[in-house]
Amino acid sequence: MKLVILDRDGTINEDSADYVKSPDEWTPLPGALEAIARLNHGGWHVVIASNQSGLGRGLFDVSTLNAMHAKMHGLLADVGARIDAVFYCPHAPDAACHCRKPEPGLFEQIGERYGIDLRGVPMVGDTVNDLLGAVTVGCEPHLVLTGKGAGYRGRTLPDNFPKGTRVHADLAAFADFLIAREAKAA
Repeated sequence: MKLVILDRDGTINEDSADYVKSPDEWTPLPGALEAIARLNHGGWHVVIASNQSGLGRGLFDVSTLNAMHAKMHGLLADVGARIDAVFYCPHAPDAACHCRKPEPGLFEQIGERYGIDLRGVPMVGDTVNDLLGAVTVGCEPHLVLTGKGAGYRGRTLPDNFPKGTRVHADLAAFADFLIAREAKAA
């Protein structure tokens, strides 16, 4: 199974310091939905692993989160794309849970759901925390320079990033990289 794991806020859609709290606030990043379509058309299954502490903080409820995801799924369908599943941590940072990135819980759930070892599975995010839990289960780390990742443009990544982290301008550049790498290996 060809699987890619994506963070949501800052990777697929615009992020906000005040949290994305409603479908109206959920806005895709330029080219992100089309990048997912290209991955899907290349045979890749795409899932999301996302911290959604706005739930734990009481900023929105599960029905609102579901409405945000319904909007996302609809916009993806409009460009011939799909997200196969959304895994999220609903806890606030002080909950000390096992599923909030950088903890590996969401990734373990993904591996269990699909019955696969996640070694070598690409994980794309815009923060070091997105990548740390992923590499714990063997995922290949990819940073996009969108969302919070934009702060690393033109800079060397700090030492706290996983060794071997690949850097891409955005999700479209990551999709180009993955598709070209696969074609070269074929």
